[in-house]
Amino acid sequence: MRNSTIGIDIGGANTKVSSNDGNFTELHYVPLWKNTVLPNILQEIARKIEPYRVAVVMTGELADCFDNKHNGIKFIMDSVDNAFNCEVNFVNVDGQFINDSNNINHLAAANWAASARIIGNEIGNCIFVDMGSTTTDIIPIIDGKHKAQYTDFKRLLHDELLYTGLLRTNIATVVDKMDLNEGSCRPSSELFATTADAYLMLGDISSDMYTCEPADNAGVEKNDALRRLARVVCSDLNEISNDDIEKIAQSVKEKQISLIREAISSVSKQYNLDKIVTAGIGEYIIKNAVEQLGFECLSVTDIWGPNVSKVFPAYAAANIYDL
Repeated sequence: MRNSTIGIDIGGANTKVSSNDGNFTELHYVPLWKNTVLPNILQEIARKIEPYRVAVVMTGELADCFDNKHNGIKFIMDSVDNAFNCEVNFVNVDGQFINDSNNINHLAAANWAASARIIGNEIGNCIFVDMGSTTTDIIPIIDGKHKAQYTDFKRLLHDELLYTGLLRTNIATVVDKMDLNEGSCRPSSELFATTADAYLMLGDISSDMYTCEPADNAGVEKNDALRRLARVVCSDLNEISNDDIEKIAQSVKEKQISLIREAISSVSKQYNLDKIVTAGIGEYIIKNAVEQLGFECLSVTDIWGPNVSKVFPAYAAANIYDL
């Protein structure tokens, strides 16, 4: 790995790393809203890899430990610059390396732009959909360039960003009512369980894939997930059947598929695109949504491999040097 080109995607919860050839990928759980160890993690990466050059994308500037996005961007930039003794470039919302040090706000939430530039170059007209642990990006690409809005706020307004992910999303924000054997039930609005618990319960992810903190800071085995899911309806395991807990988990999955399907459909109608390219740890959820729409579906996993798919913005950033 020495003297290689690497990309780094620094999010609020996860920092992802990839070499430009995709042979090396890493994911580190680094919650920035806590007493962050990001500078230490970056220094460890620098010592281990000793790269020739680095390309960085970020979304972590939104973490609420920062007074505003500008301060978050500065913290991330300083952490990277202090860690690496080589060429370092940051990718903006046009998928380009920033060339104006006075205009760093265009680096905010730009990881999708790096991905879109690579997808546009390799595949062409399509909608790129990347579902990670926390969010889902839905990016229209025409003539090799993304047509997405430039801020998270604007993308939320245009169905290009959904704050729903495979692992970290509070179940109470996904479903508003669940049909159980005992009857219909609304979830409690506490943070008792996340989508990771639903997918662990259903067998869609393994304990090894549960890379975020559980809501109760306890274990990540199936019984732990069952207990947390029971709490969503204010129950202990002796009060609710496993069948009803499975219904809770299944309702979460179905609702996430529905939300993503509706957003893809909205973007598709606006730009007249019906080819979807999927990426991220939630690729299979996106595929279910695309199948319901009857659209053509291409997978980053099938093209570049599963490890690259999970860290695709980092991989894309590293490859911008070659465009």
